[in-house]
Amino acid sequence: MSVRIKFCGAAGIVTGSCYYVETAGHRFLVDCGMFQGTKTVRSLNYDGFPFDPTAIDFVLLTHAHIDHSGLLPKLFKQGFKGQVYMTEPTKDLLAAMLPDSGHIQEMDVMNLNRRNARRGKPLIEPIYTQKDAEACQVNFNSVNLEEWINIEGIRAKYWNAGHILGSASIALEIPSDDPDEKATRVLFSGDIGPDHKLFYPDPAASSDYDYVISESTYGGRNREDVTPEKKRQILLNEIELALNDNGLLLIPSFAVERTQELLADMLILQHTGQLREIPIFLDSPLAIKATEVFVKHASALEDVESFVDKLDTSRIHFTESVEESKSLNRIKSGAIIMAGSGMCDAGRIRHHIKNHMWRSNTTLLLVGYQAEGSLGRLLLNGATKVRIHGEEISIRGKVRQIETYSGHADSNELVEWIMERQPIRHGLYLCHGEQQSAEALRDELIKAGLPDGLINIPAIDDEVELTTSGRPEFAPNIKHRIQTRDVASWDAHNEFAELQIDLKAAFDQLADEKSRRALARRIKRALEQQQDA
Repeated sequence: MSVRIKFCGAAGIVTGSCYYVETAGHRFLVDCGMFQGTKTVRSLNYDGFPFDPTAIDFVLLTHAHIDHSGLLPKLFKQGFKGQVYMTEPTKDLLAAMLPDSGHIQEMDVMNLNRRNARRGKPLIEPIYTQKDAEACQVNFNSVNLEEWINIEGIRAKYWNAGHILGSASIALEIPSDDPDEKATRVLFSGDIGPDHKLFYPDPAASSDYDYVISESTYGGRNREDVTPEKKRQILLNEIELALNDNGLLLIPSFAVERTQELLADMLILQHTGQLREIPIFLDSPLAIKATEVFVKHASALEDVESFVDKLDTSRIHFTESVEESKSLNRIKSGAIIMAGSGMCDAGRIRHHIKNHMWRSNTTLLLVGYQAEGSLGRLLLNGATKVRIHGEEISIRGKVRQIETYSGHADSNELVEWIMERQPIRHGLYLCHGEQQSAEALRDELIKAGLPDGLINIPAIDDEVELTTSGRPEFAPNIKHRIQTRDVASWDAHNEFAELQIDLKAAFDQLADEKSRRALARRIKRALEQQQDA
């Protein structure tokens, strides 16, 4: 039997990374991540897995980000009993990140059920709880970089991916059931970090593979190559622009690494006198815990001396409790508030957007990738009104973005990383990117000399046999849980939310009660006609 891979997530989309691998004797996963973005995409988190969790032998994890690890507690909850392999820093980060994810889900479901009860709708349960997230970690095992490990006859080696603390690409050697055939060599990129990133050496891995499964997040997009000093200057300019005329700066930031890097640069700017003394609030219990993990693993990092030295906690106001977080509502200007999540889809940043972005003196500074359908992407695209926690919010503040702190390689760096993995004998699969990005990266790779027929762009739930003879073909008649068109743009929920906002605006603009009643009747007739159709 050849190796079969099912692309269970992060195909035509950036989130939900999960690859189901089936061999002659094993079934295992590479990553088990949570979906983020539109409600249609996020609904996949509540649906069943496209495989039997009880049949999975083990899991290989590339890194701790929730879109790669966030459904591990659900996997255990539904009957998986095997071991999960990851680097030690990843294991330490997940000790905080997964329970935090469970807590957020419990709180979100509690608030949603409160609204559902008032509306007569059925109550729902969280995907998993904080207790579930804590219980599953008994089966977590740490591995060293660049050392082969043998897992039930399958060899795996973890390579530094340069993305976040503990992130790795995973090389596999999968033996054939035919003793005369060589093992199939497969490389999963995980998320690849940019070159010359603070804290890490450049991404690495060996060459000579039968198949490579690579991310494509920034395919077709290149960033300016900036020095650490230039990067800090860009940040300083954004801070000064936001705080002019008694402004307030909100920064939605990923709790792991992005927050620590931003804090280090802000504090360096203050130490050097370039940034005046202003209150900096870190409103993220997870980011506070993640910072402790960074300090624990400082000896394994590069350029970390300045980070640890400058991380003067007396200059940062940590708000861990809910009450402390709510107290930030009183701050109207002259401060920086950093909170998760980085795409504004969960966590405390949504409350700050709700409480502050209706003011024209507030700036929201996006510092990471914003998935299609996420609140961050909606705001970046210029939405003037959004719905948060069921309430319509007018956006009068400014929305800005900088990409110099991105944890992902840009298009040129991805091309270079992939080309260095050659020879790639039978197939390259571009995942973890929106369709347009994957297609742009494919075009750049062809220009660089990679054969067109080698490159594939799978959709969610596609399956392929990784043969070592002939060209692999996608399996026919696969049932897809979601169509590519539904992951690449707004869904019906986004459209309906916009319609609600537009309808209210239309009603408010009408001059009198007679006009408003006439509009209401026309809408009701249209609904009746739709029901009769």
